[in-house]
Amino acid sequence: MNKEDLKLRTKQFALRAIKLVRSLPKDIPGKVLANQLMRSATSVGANYRSACRGRSKAEWKSKLGICLEEGDESAYWLELIMDDGMLPRRRVEPLWKEADELCAIFYAALDSARARS
Repeated sequence: MNKEDLKLRTKQFALRAIKLVRSLPKDIPGKVLANQLMRSATSVGANYRSACRGRSKAEWKSKLGICLEEGDESAYWLELIMDDGMLPRRRVEPLWKEADELCAIFYAALDSARARS
């Protein structure tokens, strides 16, 4: 997967999260998880774009680390949504799996970048 493909994939992840957030309950727990998921899911793509414009290898690695953290955080919020039953698991699980796959991609890229240092 090249940089442009991953930029698109992280953007699609954010857009899918936005759609899911719109369907969360409007009660306090729903609003809290909606806010948290919005922040972390949209941060993945924003930080990856920033990494692609990095001025140094250190900045690249730092931004990839943030992408990994935000992707993992997104997976956590999605797990809470599923485990609480706020939305049907079948609706949330594909996005959760995508968060997990993105984390695996960023982990591998970060590991590779560290090995070259």
